[in-house]
Amino acid sequence: MATIDLDHMLGKIKNTQWALADIDWEAPGAELVTGNPELYRKLKPFMADLMWIEHVGARAFASMARSAPTDTLREIYSYFHAEEQRHANAEMALMKRWGMLDGDDDLPEPNINLRLVIEWLDAYADDMPFYVLGTVIPMLEIALDGALCKFLLDTVDDPVCHQAFALINGDESRHLGVGFSVMESTVYGKPLLKVVKMMGPMVDPRLILGVLIYFPLLNKMRDNIVEMGLSEEQLCKAMKKFEQIGGRTAAGRRNPWYQFTAWHSRQVMNRDRKLYHVPVDALVKLTSYIPARALPAVPSWIKELTYKTAA
Repeated sequence: MATIDLDHMLGKIKNTQWALADIDWEAPGAELVTGNPELYRKLKPFMADLMWIEHVGARAFASMARSAPTDTLREIYSYFHAEEQRHANAEMALMKRWGMLDGDDDLPEPNINLRLVIEWLDAYADDMPFYVLGTVIPMLEIALDGALCKFLLDTVDDPVCHQAFALINGDESRHLGVGFSVMESTVYGKPLLKVVKMMGPMVDPRLILGVLIYFPLLNKMRDNIVEMGLSEEQLCKAMKKFEQIGGRTAAGRRNPWYQFTAWHSRQVMNRDRKLYHVPVDALVKLTSYIPARALPAVPSWIKELTYKTAA
């Protein structure tokens, strides 16, 4: 089984921490975004979605820190929780730099699908088995690191943006290293019957509700990024990395949640699979009609987001 030394990784994580104050947010280059009206128009909602996806990851890591099977993993995921919050804050700082926030206390509004995922995480994530989030999160990290962040850096020339994402991507590489190692170790040495039983949570109504919320979010995000200009070929290439890395070992391939997540990523990427996309697109349309007043109040942990360098 390919794995990593988690104690060594924890030491590396501790030694590579950074802060927003390490970046000069007033350095030249903002005009490369603010002086391009077409780029600015597309980039503002993209950055808001990217920032909220980071914070969704933070909330998931907070749950994994509670349920991780070892003290080392619990500490690692506690760091990952803080790092994802810092990524969201750095992306807010870029929005502030580019004049995309209306005031000092402005917080970009999450789209409805992200808002529903945030609500589900707050209500149920702490009750989900460790191995469920431990498989879904690496797939989202692959999408974030391999598609969204790469596309942003290919599109935006502002050097401060590139400096911030050099730090963010360093963190993400460690998140992926741990994530794929955990996926493999989850089933290592377990008899087939116990591996099959890992699919038991699929009949949990809370998880079914999460799937009904998660599927339309990915469809919406997929279409948004393609509309921004990322080719479907590039997006598919990024997502295939999940299958390639997650399935590199027999232990990884035996993980039933890896198999399910890999199947789902193939459905999302291929618009020709009508049996999947027609009902999920209908859910996207249905959720768009939810009035803001019908959504629950945002969780208090969302207020931890800030672009300020003291964070």
